[in-house]
Amino acid sequence: MKQLVIIFFSICMVFMSSCKDENNKKPDIVTEEKPKVRVPSFNKDSAYVFIEKQLSFGPRVPGSEGHKACKNWMINKFEGYGATVIDQPFIANIYDGQKLPSNNIIAQFNPKHPKRVILSAHWDSRFMAEEDKDKNKRDEPIPGADDAGSGVGVLIEIARMISENPIDLGIDIILWDAEDQGERGEQGAQRSWCLGSQYWSQKKHKKNYKPMYGINLDMVGAKNPRFGKDQVSMQYASVVMNKVWKLAQTMGYSDFFSNEDTGGLTDDHLFVNTMGRIPMIDIINQPKGSRTGFGPHWHTHDDDMDAIDKRTLKVVGQVVAATIYKESDGSIKAFE
Repeated sequence: MKQLVIIFFSICMVFMSSCKDENNKKPDIVTEEKPKVRVPSFNKDSAYVFIEKQLSFGPRVPGSEGHKACKNWMINKFEGYGATVIDQPFIANIYDGQKLPSNNIIAQFNPKHPKRVILSAHWDSRFMAEEDKDKNKRDEPIPGADDAGSGVGVLIEIARMISENPIDLGIDIILWDAEDQGERGEQGAQRSWCLGSQYWSQKKHKKNYKPMYGINLDMVGAKNPRFGKDQVSMQYASVVMNKVWKLAQTMGYSDFFSNEDTGGLTDDHLFVNTMGRIPMIDIINQPKGSRTGFGPHWHTHDDDMDAIDKRTLKVVGQVVAATIYKESDGSIKAFE
């Protein structure tokens, strides 16, 4: 009988000890993976129409009537797509002494989101056509379909996309003004170009503004482009450039996005990197063997809608869309 009591007592102690262990056991921490989002399809036809609309205002040289009308249209489009828009006015001191009223346009999506990415392009068109074959037309402003219109058209379509496909990321679309009013000849004095991005880099639209990175688009509408890795992007934002290019190549666009070194150049991303201290890359067409370094229509009157290829718009727009939506769910890390 004594033995049975001892056995029963032992069993109770084991049971109580087991219960104590269960009570003291820390719950397993379950980390839920962020659900992967579907990357929306970029509409090349819509982007094309947005380029046509810009050209319908005529040349967008700062201070001109076409410039004012186009600015108002762009602001209305962004606001219609749900963006919070900031019009940043400044006076562009042109190399020849002119002082032109200019405006950077900042369209913010999810303005309170802590993680932010800049998507940018310049929206002004050049005041002269110094590369035109017809000498009599060289002092006339260019249409600017590819050089200005294409980047803006792609970004307005991205804005429309975000309005229909909400994104868990802060997106700031910035349209630079007075980028293309610089001094002629070997791109002239470096500081005479990209006046809007220089101004913004020193006077950002928000205090303590620190986005993760930026992507600038310039001349992204021509047929059979070569988007190489320029030296400015690789020096200041190589991690960003490499992951965007790897993503584009994985998507099947290796014929557009080349790993070739395309050398240095003066574009808006230079000043955002050096003055603004924000890593920014440039997606810009620099064809092989070009005398000017750019397409044959660059700074000529041939930079009209005939210079625009819808497939190129589709490729660039789809890569930008994939970048930001994969950034929003964290899957972009697979390409770093």
